[in-house]
Amino acid sequence: MEYEAVIGIETHAQLLTASKMFCSCSAEYTGADPNSLVCPVCLGMPGALPVINRRAVECVIMTGLALHCEIAEFSKFDRKNYNYPDLVKGYQISQYDLPICRNGWIDIQVHDKTKRIGIQRVHLEEDTGKLIHAEGQSLIDYNRSGVPLMEIVTAPDFAAVEEVQEYARKLRAILRYLRVNSGNMEEGALRIEANVSIRPVGAISMGNLVELKNLNSFRAVWRSVEYEIERQVQVARTGGSVRRETRGWDDVKEVTFPQRSKELADDYRYFPEPDLPALEIARDWVDEILASMPELPEARRQRFIVQYNLSGYDAGLLTDERAVADYFEQAASAGESKGVSAKSIANWVTGELFHLLNVADIGIEMTKVSPTQLVDLLALVGNNAISTASGRHVLEVMFETGKPALDIVAEEDLARIADPNALSTVVEQVLRENPSAVAQYRQGKEAVLRFLVGQVMRATKGKADPDRTTQTLKEHLSRTDG
Repeated sequence: MEYEAVIGIETHAQLLTASKMFCSCSAEYTGADPNSLVCPVCLGMPGALPVINRRAVECVIMTGLALHCEIAEFSKFDRKNYNYPDLVKGYQISQYDLPICRNGWIDIQVHDKTKRIGIQRVHLEEDTGKLIHAEGQSLIDYNRSGVPLMEIVTAPDFAAVEEVQEYARKLRAILRYLRVNSGNMEEGALRIEANVSIRPVGAISMGNLVELKNLNSFRAVWRSVEYEIERQVQVARTGGSVRRETRGWDDVKEVTFPQRSKELADDYRYFPEPDLPALEIARDWVDEILASMPELPEARRQRFIVQYNLSGYDAGLLTDERAVADYFEQAASAGESKGVSAKSIANWVTGELFHLLNVADIGIEMTKVSPTQLVDLLALVGNNAISTASGRHVLEVMFETGKPALDIVAEEDLARIADPNALSTVVEQVLRENPSAVAQYRQGKEAVLRFLVGQVMRATKGKADPDRTTQTLKEHLSRTDG
């Protein structure tokens, strides 16, 4: 029997707010001493009352709008009850039946086909503390407890791991464009959970659901879902029954492993949070948020194709990250007055500059080469003031030092030989040193000309202009024949 996968995705995204969800403690907990960013509210002390973080609500509304969701006019918070050591109150303030956003969608492209993925809900909750297991002890750091956490839940619309991967990448790009989430999966700021089940091909009902928890890299998403589909198929084909459970992912062994039975909604005993008022979201506020939103990746990609005459591939590379797209547009604007084409800028950004950024392991916002400095360099290459090879070298020096291109060209004497007399002197020397090549050329073997051009380039350390060199050689060889 053949089986097909049915997959839904839950994404937990820490929101980029200054303070926590329900108190004034700093939400910037990375690098802080354990349990140093806490107060009676986020420690769940008796009598401590929470206060809603307005900016967090705004981030969720913004995300919902980007995902084409309906924005609720009325929402509320609920208590989600479960007992784990990292949940200091014994319950989590979350949202159940009345989320802020619902009924949205996102389009993904896989194998040149577009598929629409339904977004069931986007809701707001608080993060838990962090358990640390070391040397036979379990320690808890509550600095993360209470950090605003947005959960995005899809419909079970995925049928293949490629679709899941594309969705995860596209969602991350949107969240980073909106600047509501850092996208740092390895640090736990963005955690993906996959709900995986299988069924006989053509069947309507779904099989038992297995939840894969806290996948913290795109590779982990791909490998875990791929493994889990195959595991469930093998269980079914050997006559077994897939258990409804929560499983973890072992990055080293590349296998999923059971953690606990999967809870149902009733197990959490949801009820309205008595210490928080209901949320009434005014249409004027939603319209204000919508007006402030940036151009999103897909719209920007399409505009780059039309406005800058780029290929879909290049436009995709340039718009995956907002900082890269901003850098490119600033360079393209500067290039208009200096005769540097957008296509040339795109080639250098996605080629040489991306390579340097990858080697240095930094984002484009950290580079010492400003967009206008890059354009100045490309203008020198485009005007044949320096060779392409010299241009690459100059960019490397600019990347390391931040110096302008002209200064580096002058310091290292990289400018091409523009004086015809100087070029003629070199050509004459090369012809004297290669009489056999001259003789072959005079006998009609024009291919030898490439060899002579190479010798001139070698003698000038690449500073001779190839076109001028070819023309000058022909002139001198013609005079020799005469």
